[in-house]
Formats: sequence, structure tokens, C-alpha cells
Amino acid sequence: MDAIASYFKFRERGTDFGTEARAGLTTFMVMAYILFVNGDILTSGFAATGQADSHWDLATIAAGTALVAGVMTIAMGVIGNYPFALAAGLGINAIVAFSLTGRGLSPAGAMGVIVLEGLLVTLAVVVGLREAIMNAVPLSLKRAIGVGIGLFILFIGFANGGLVTAGSGTLVTISFPTEPAQWVFLAGLLITIVLYVMRIKAALVISILLTTIIALLVGVAKIPASDQLFATPKFDTLGQFDIGQVFSVLPLVTALLVIFAIMLTDFFDTMGTVTAVASEAGLTRDDGSVPNVGPVLLVDSVAAAVGGLAGVSSNTTYIESAAGVAEGGRTGFASVVTGVLFLLAIFLSPIAGIIPGVATAPALILVGYLMFTQVKGIDIGDVDEGIPALLTMILMPLTYDITVGIGAGFIAWVVIKLFRGRVDAIHPLMWVVSIGFLVFFLQNWIIALLPK
Repeated sequence: MDAIASYFKFRERGTDFGTEARAGLTTFMVMAYILFVNGDILTSGFAATGQADSHWDLATIAAGTALVAGVMTIAMGVIGNYPFALAAGLGINAIVAFSLTGRGLSPAGAMGVIVLEGLLVTLAVVVGLREAIMNAVPLSLKRAIGVGIGLFILFIGFANGGLVTAGSGTLVTISFPTEPAQWVFLAGLLITIVLYVMRIKAALVISILLTTIIALLVGVAKIPASDQLFATPKFDTLGQFDIGQVFSVLPLVTALLVIFAIMLTDFFDTMGTVTAVASEAGLTRDDGSVPNVGPVLLVDSVAAAVGGLAGVSSNTTYIESAAGVAEGGRTGFASVVTGVLFLLAIFLSPIAGIIPGVATAPALILVGYLMFTQVKGIDIGDVDEGIPALLTMILMPLTYDITVGIGAGFIAWVVIKLFRGRVDAIHPLMWVVSIGFLVFFLQNWIIALLPK
């Protein structure tokens, strides 16, 4: 026990074994949904584009997703010593399932794109470019990214709870409770808020468990049959990738743009997540930078390539790690606990599936609020900082895309500085990244102009 405490620096970060273990459990419970959602997205996308493949079914994808998430999250804890957990990235898996296969790539070819972008991001870490870009981003934008991600996951929480839905005549609307699942969500939200304001230890874990029990009692969740709890896992997706197909099916320029666009998504989603969660944990410097972030970025970058090699899409650092931070997680030991639970979920994945989305949705809402509190550190009255911050914060939940918010904020910040005559305040890397985001936003238009 002392060796663990010493290695992970419990004393320096004001934590202990029990707190870290509880934080790791909380993060796993909030993230467990990916074991099933990833399979749903990949299989439905492959089917919709006529690229269905027998190697990819719900059971094998769930097993592969749990395996990669477990191994890479443990690596993050041991090497990076931050309470960050990794799994197949939402958003990127949709690009793989629908966009890449829609361009004629097979599932293996789409995974080949992921391997390539993961290797490129890893190279950027090795040469120090990824950390340099993170440090070049102004503090106001770093905080705005955290606030925006908080609003994003708060919005996801309400959507998962069934209270926010697509409207008739409006983009979204409130759905007044009529279904048992919605009432379970509201009960869970009340439990979560009450436990938190009363400063109850493990408030999020307790609220998820209590809400799951309520869901079981009213039939919103069900316990699988005993013979399904110990099914032998299959790993048919492992090794199903084809790098060569990327350039044999797609024109060279198109292939490079596609890889670049996905790399940007992976690159900045992680930047936003790492900065926001580290800030919430109180582990950032005064300027908002994350100490010793190099190993964190290296593990995250390797995880992107490993996800492609395993045929389950790019793995990335999850914003849901903030749930563990809210429970006191401050070191990589929390990640080790989360990773071990993912590995156990390979064999007991139906148990993780017992926890319905309406039980974890209230936790997401609370975490969203906690991240939103970073808004107090942004000088909104200063147009140089306020307008880019606003675009960053609001476009994430409105577009359901973290990268869009970050990109809009970066471009707006550079443009405003330029026209305000403050060019000297723009770091050279901010120019480079902003131009990269312009290419990202215009990629469909650029690709449309290319020869077929």
C-alpha cells in the first residue's frame, strides 16, 4: 500500500487509496455505456453504407472496446499519473462508421485511416509539437474549452435522461415526463443533487447505484439471464485494419485531407479534455497549462493507433474522467482502477449493461455544472477574449462536436487580435493551428473541387 501511495504521489496531491479507488469506480460507471454504444454506432454505420462485415458484431466490438480501454487506461495511470480514462471516442467512431465507409472504404480500410492518424499524432508528441501547441493556447480559451465541454456533457445528460429532445418547429425542446425512464431520470437527478449538496462521500457512485435500483424496480433496466453473464468473449476485430486501402480507394489529396481532419478532431478533443479535467482537479499551473503533460499525450496518441489496430476505432481521453475527479480522484491510481474494471467487463460486460443511461445522466449533469464554474475565470467583458470564449462554449453543445467549438474559438481569437492591431500577441503556433482549422471547416468544399 505504501509503495502505491509513494509511486502515485498520494500525499503530494492530497488524496488516499480509498478516495482514488472510489474515483476510479465512478469514472468506470459513467463510461461503461461505451461498451455497447460503440458497437451500435459501428455496426449501424457499416450496414447503412453497405459495408457490413462479419468480423464486426455487437459482442466482438464490446469485447475489443473493453480490452483496449482497459489496457490504455491502465497505461495512462501508470505512465501519465493523471486520473484520465480512455475508450473509443464518440464522434470519431461515427466518422469511421459513416463517413469513411461512405467514401468506399471497407471497415478494415476505415480502421487503417485511424491507425495512420494515430501514428501521426504520436509523432507530433515525440517531437514536442502537441505539447507546444497546448502551451501556446491562451488561458481564456483553455478555460472556455472547459466550460464548453461542461455545457456539452450537461446537455448530453439531459438528452440521455429523455428530457431534451428534437422539437417540432424548434431545434430542441423539453419533453415533459410521460415515460417511466424519464421519471427515473428525474428521481436520479434529485438524488444526485441532494447527496452532493449534503457533501456525502461517493455521492455520484451512490446516486448511480440507487437510480439503477429504481430503474430495475420499475422495469426500465433488466438483469440479464445467468447464462449470458459469463459468455466467452470473442476478439474477431483485432488486427482487422488495412492501411494500403486508404490510398488505393481514395485519391491521394482526399486521403491526406481525411486523415488530417480526423487527426485534428483527435488532437483537440484530447487537448480540451485534458486541460479541462486537470483544471477541475486543481492540477494545472496558473497559466492553465498541465504539468508533465508529455506522457499523458503520448499514451493518448498511442491509444488512437491501438484502437485502429484492434478494429474498434480511435481511443481517446474521456471527458467523463471528470466524474472521478469530482469524487476526489487526483492521481493515476484512479485510472488503474478504471482500467482493471474495463478488463473485468470483458467477461462480465452484461453487468455493466445493467446500468441504464438514465442512471448515469444525472452524474453527467452535475459534472457539467462543476466544469461550468470555470467561467468565472474568463474576462467576458474584454471582446478580445469574450467573443472567442463565447463561440467556443456555445458551439460545442449546439453542434454536438467539441472540435467545432475549439476551432471556431481559435479562428475568432486570431482574427480579432489581427484586426485589433495586436498581432504580436498571436503565438506562431496559433496561426498554424487556426489555418489548420480553416482547412478542417472547408474540407468538404475542398474535396468537392478535387477530381474524382
